[in-house]
Amino acid sequence: MTDTPSTLSIVPVLSSADIERDLKWYKQHTGFQFYFGDHGYAGMRRDHLEFHLQFHHGTDDDPVLSGVMKIFVKDIMPYYKEFLERGTITKERLRKNTPWGTHEFGFYDLNNNAVFVVQDA
Repeated sequence: MTDTPSTLSIVPVLSSADIERDLKWYKQHTGFQFYFGDHGYAGMRRDHLEFHLQFHHGTDDDPVLSGVMKIFVKDIMPYYKEFLERGTITKERLRKNTPWGTHEFGFYDLNNNAVFVVQDA
């Protein structure tokens, strides 16, 4: 055992008003696949990437909160073409050479979570 911290991964958790619906949406629109969970909490994977969905009732005590997830890639164009074909985005969504030094596109899921695919320019 060592005293040096060793980070393994970080996993975004996005709010969901309907886990089953959202699992289907992410599979169809992003290619992420369900790999564990139930109606209250579920995990999705694509390649070596992972994120989770957590159910919220949409009440004052348990609101569905919108989040943001950024997926960083080496080459954005294969993803851009794929997400165009899936109908997830339109051609206008691609922004090249942003003031902050990226090429990127983004979209919202059914819970108003923002998802961005980003390449360093």
